[in-house]
Amino acid sequence: MTTPDQNRKGQPPVWRAALFALCPECGAPGLFQGAAKFRDRCPKCGLEAERYNVGDGPAAFLTMIVGALLIAGALALDFAVEPPLWVHIILWVPLTVVAVVYGLRVGKAALLASEHQRQAAEGRKSDD
Repeated sequence: MTTPDQNRKGQPPVWRAALFALCPECGAPGLFQGAAKFRDRCPKCGLEAERYNVGDGPAAFLTMIVGALLIAGALALDFAVEPPLWVHIILWVPLTVVAVVYGLRVGKAALLASEHQRQAAEGRKSDD
């Protein structure tokens, strides 16, 4: 008897699928088409990402977490060295963009892989 924690051959664990944008079914790279948009189908196994309802759930938490960390970093830098405003702009704007885009990709990929491994689906009423 297999347990839910045992993966079928070829399926990466959730953390690996999330960090490296791997297909949760076959482990092929290329889960995303653009910055944070899933491909319609996996190029290797044909898994349809539209089956899963990932939505924009990770975006709200990600925005708050990244925002809090970057503000703490900016304040710590400002209190430590008091750099001019242009240093803050050159440092924190690109860092914010990279952190949000990569974090959104990781969050969405983690939710997709988790839903796939647990075979999540919409609830349905049964006819009794």
